Amino acid sequence: MSKRIGSYPLVRVQGNGGGVVSHAGGVLLVETLRKTGLDTAISAALAPWRKSRAVHNPDKVLLDLALAVAMGGDCLADVAVLRAEPGLFGQVASDPTVSRLVHTLAGAGPRALTAIRRARAEVRERVWGLAGVDAPGANGQVIVDVDGVLVLAHSEKQDATATWKRTFGHHPLVAFVDHGPDGSGEPVAALLRPGNAGSNTAADHITTTKLALAQLPKQYRRGRSTLIRTDSAGGTHEFLNWLTARGRWLSYSVGMTITDAVHHAVLQVPDSAWCPAVQPDDQVRDGAWVAELAGDVLKAWPNGMGLIVRKERPHPGAQLRFTDADGMRLTCFATNTTGATIAALELRHRQRARAEDRIRAARSTGLRNLPLRHTASNQLWLEIVQLALDLLAGCRCSP
Repeated sequence: MSKRIGSYPLVRVQGNGGGVVSHAGGVLLVETLRKTGLDTAISAALAPWRKSRAVHNPDKVLLDLALAVAMGGDCLADVAVLRAEPGLFGQVASDPTVSRLVHTLAGAGPRALTAIRRARAEVRERVWGLAGVDAPGANGQVIVDVDGVLVLAHSEKQDATATWKRTFGHHPLVAFVDHGPDGSGEPVAALLRPGNAGSNTAADHITTTKLALAQLPKQYRRGRSTLIRTDSAGGTHEFLNWLTARGRWLSYSVGMTITDAVHHAVLQVPDSAWCPAVQPDDQVRDGAWVAELAGDVLKAWPNGMGLIVRKERPHPGAQLRFTDADGMRLTCFATNTTGATIAALELRHRQRARAEDRIRAARSTGLRNLPLRHTASNQLWLEIVQLALDLLAGCRCSP
């Protein structure tokens, strides 16, 4: 019977100058998946797809792909980087074997995706425990940012269509836990969508949020310590009604479009009602003020929702929009958080911009393109990308 290959070698470091290898930094990633238990969790998750006479374990193949992506790869063939160093990464499957596994798991559909996601959630709870903190966000609050990203396609792929930016490709929704300015973003959801999917499609925001909440440790799936934060694409009646229906245990901070009604309400705010916006160090943000809107503008929206608007002098070279007023750039957002100043709430929402940094990092970690032809395979690729980002985030807290 053939010997099954499904583990990574233990590497010893010597200072005598012998046995020099490339990509030695990948050992840190291997030790991370070993320390966090990701290897055993994925092994258990993919057990139904393990064939009795197969040489390569499916979990080893999948984790090899995640390691290759974490090291800069952006297609299945980039696993060759690991294959060149068996002393560091063990025996790596051939390209046909890798392709067959991806085809098999993609063909299994939601069953395989659910198994991988459950394993990731199990490991995340362990990693957060290793980090030694009650919650990785600011003030003990877990903040989940939901945002859309355009992924260009340069060949015919299933569901690749024209996008709203007149490009061609896909328009997935992604979600990251915000670990603050000094931390990396931790991926908790990635929903693949056609390129012509709407930016403000409420059903997709709901699905992505459900996937994200399922990735959090149990104590954060219910509790006032979890915040869902989006840009104005999430500012729809259906999405806000769904968030409100979760009860008071879920907070939200959702960007809103400046409608005619909102614009009119802003013009009615007296000067005395505006207060200065603040910076993270509690210093006044020069040229920016915030106020809370009330009255009829909230009539059609869920109970308990507050609407906060910021007016700010535009940056040099910026052009004003029709929704701006009196030479000021206007932005607003909705939130159900109480007990905090509106300046603090506005600062919290403005820090949603860190999601753009998370997406930028993800583009350098496999999200630059979707390398496979079929949608099911590319959805699996998004799970591999998230595994790679999980490893990179885990490197920061593994003892």
